[in-house]
Amino acid sequence: MLKTKSTLRRILTLVAANAALGAAVVAGAAPAAAAPTAPAAVTTLTYDDSLAGEFKSVVADGAAVWNAAVTNVRIVKAAAGQRVNIRVIADDGWPRATLGPIRASGSGTVWFGRRAVQQGYSPLRIIAHEFGHSLGLPDRRTGLCADLMSGSSAPVTCANAQPNPTERSVVQRNYATAVATQDTALTLVVSDAA
Repeated sequence: MLKTKSTLRRILTLVAANAALGAAVVAGAAPAAAAPTAPAAVTTLTYDDSLAGEFKSVVADGAAVWNAAVTNVRIVKAAAGQRVNIRVIADDGWPRATLGPIRASGSGTVWFGRRAVQQGYSPLRIIAHEFGHSLGLPDRRTGLCADLMSGSSAPVTCANAQPNPTERSVVQRNYATAVATQDTALTLVVSDAA
């Protein structure tokens, strides 16, 4: 009988503990001994600016904007012979880019269109916006200068090249886990024509 009472006491103790834990979870409290979460692995994407013409320095500045804004992904210039994830090409059209998120094993292209620069748009805002597409952000035509992905819907005078908190959060989520492969080729090109 003692063995049965002991077993019954353990069962009741476990039931009470589970009920208390369940009540805490329902109330929104975290369990007392929650395991710390491991930091996400950083994805490094490389870019090639050999065809970026007169925009090479602004391409580096655009990568620096994103590197300062998010922690889960880095955009760095490819060393000679290194795999290239994002090829930046200057052309006479309107800016456009492959819509990502581009993974470390994938690739895409940014076309740095001179037409937008000739119309007075900020070169740094242009490249930061196009890198945003490579990182998986679609256009959001809000017309607000504070929204980097509003692109050409914002006034020509807008020089803001910083992603807003929502844009940063989406990129952080896009690269929250290290994905080793790009299973499908990225073929959607987002054109930023006004």
